[in-house]
Amino acid sequence: MATHALEAVDLVKTYPAGRKNPPLRALDGLSFSVPDGVVLGLLGPNGAGKSTTVKILTTLSRADSGRAHVAGYDVAGRPDQVRRSIGYVSQKSSSDPMATGVENLVLSGRIYGLSRPAAVRRATELLERFDLTEAGDRQVKTYSGGMQRKLDVALGLVHRPRVLFLDEPTTGLDPEARADLWNEVGRLSGDEGLTVLLTTHYLEEADRLAGQLAIVDHGKIVAEGTPEALKAELRGDSVHVELVDPDLDGSVRTLLGQLSGIGTIVVEGNVLRLRVDHGATAVPAVLGALEDKAVPVTAVTVSRPSLDDVYLRYTGRSFREASLEREAA
Repeated sequence: MATHALEAVDLVKTYPAGRKNPPLRALDGLSFSVPDGVVLGLLGPNGAGKSTTVKILTTLSRADSGRAHVAGYDVAGRPDQVRRSIGYVSQKSSSDPMATGVENLVLSGRIYGLSRPAAVRRATELLERFDLTEAGDRQVKTYSGGMQRKLDVALGLVHRPRVLFLDEPTTGLDPEARADLWNEVGRLSGDEGLTVLLTTHYLEEADRLAGQLAIVDHGKIVAEGTPEALKAELRGDSVHVELVDPDLDGSVRTLLGQLSGIGTIVVEGNVLRLRVDHGATAVPAVLGALEDKAVPVTAVTVSRPSLDDVYLRYTGRSFREASLEREAA
């Protein structure tokens, strides 16, 4: 039977009110479990509770209630053992920009109890693994963003942890650097059997990396499973219709809602997102209805269900809408 490298049960966390803000319930009974050697993707918009979850599991914060175990240790009862068993890569770089890559890695190894020769050997191994050997003797302030993130991940691996936490590690990276880091995470899980908890607000990243996915919304897990299984639960197709003008008065939504074979309709400015039984038959009906009402259309696309459609199903709004809500809050 597979053991659980990570387990959270009914975690609740409320941040107290400020002078201008009411209390914020960041986690509201959040629960999940992850077997050894699996990449868990915690997917949700900024403010959904992902980072708070990571802070609790890495002993940087305490839950108001609930319980959690990491690498078999109770987070609240045995925090020292948890810290020795995990690596943590935060959203912001943890390296010293004035030190070299080698110096950063050796210092981290020494902090974790390695002898100096062992720390140097480990630094050499990690620089080679992350293709940073030639930059090892350069100050980190001269690194590109992608190189800095690779070094951050290497720092999290110095002591050979059982569980690695990556808190939105590719935010701000260009597509090439992001793809490089994705490849490294895939190798860590596949080649070394490392358990990884990855928080992200990139749908493509979650789809690409996660062996298990948990969608977080307002501090709760609203859907859990493999990305493919979650998408397979959705029957039919997704249709996107781009209008010349936005549907400000809801008349277009009302019009299309009267057609057969159409389920959920979401309006985002001048874009309509439809869940339909059959895309091939729904598109002519949709275009015909819009043409009859003289509603001009610029583009129509049909696709198989995506993680955005999964999010829409379980939360009642698209991922983009959820992100905009959090930004406005």
